[in-house]
Amino acid sequence: MTQVTEVAAAVMLRGDPAAPEFLLAQRPPGKVYAGYWEFPGGKIEPGETARAALVRELQEELGITVEQAWPWVCCEFSYPHATVRLRFFRVNTWHGELAAIEHSDLVWLPAGAAASVAPILPANAPILRALALPSLYALSNAEEYGVAAELARLQNALSNGLRLFQVRDKTLPPRQRHAFARQVMALAARHAQVVVLINDDQELARTVGAGGVHLSSQQLWQIERRPDFARVAASCHGAADLARAAGLGLDFVVLGPLLPTASHPGTAGIGWSAFTQLVERSSLPVYALGGLQPEMLETARSRGGHGIALLRGWR
Repeated sequence: MTQVTEVAAAVMLRGDPAAPEFLLAQRPPGKVYAGYWEFPGGKIEPGETARAALVRELQEELGITVEQAWPWVCCEFSYPHATVRLRFFRVNTWHGELAAIEHSDLVWLPAGAAASVAPILPANAPILRALALPSLYALSNAEEYGVAAELARLQNALSNGLRLFQVRDKTLPPRQRHAFARQVMALAARHAQVVVLINDDQELARTVGAGGVHLSSQQLWQIERRPDFARVAASCHGAADLARAAGLGLDFVVLGPLLPTASHPGTAGIGWSAFTQLVERSSLPVYALGGLQPEMLETARSRGGHGIALLRGWR
């Protein structure tokens, strides 16, 4: 069995939460992969929690004291010299002045843009891509509100900075859903960096020029390989679904239902405790879904979620 080295890594974020910058550090001469850029952090010692290791490493490497660190994704990668399991944390607040104590250099880069430094450790490529994802994933609800009202709601949300949207509404008549998707794409085209996904219909996604598809949990198990789109997401309800999505190389998932919903008020969701346990080792960014409100975003992040997915609460 391959020995795995457990590592705690920090995605340090500053600036506008909607368009933050993140920190990369350059490995010094004499170390493996000298000159490569990485997220700061280091090995988790025996008996040490991942968060404790993160706090210790950032004190040693950067001279800072972490105030807030949220668990995020967990990725495993095999280098020629070692296999590492990287437990990433998003670090939003700290005190002390950053210093390159154990690195050659430090650089702040805008999330979502092409990195301006190279080379970057190969294990970090999926992390850079995941950082481009916004914290809110909005799902359409034209079946309940009506197409005209939903388009008006979307237009308002796009003006307020919405960047990730799913055309859901699978029970709309095909012609009406097609027309609705085209209207959504027309609205999205007026705003920069907006990604529209189509739920469970690859043909419709290609026809309207959507940015990708969102797979149902059923379709997740029916396909053999990742669909050929820039962005592919999926709905997950448990550990097996999360593992399947990761194995297919998807970009992100939604996990739920988390809490009772308006459409299923008598059905209990998985709850925050189960959500936390399920996402603990997820290599994909996970959005919490089901019965949520915008003000629950911080709770979702503190539990390891990337953000929240909303059907009714976005505007």
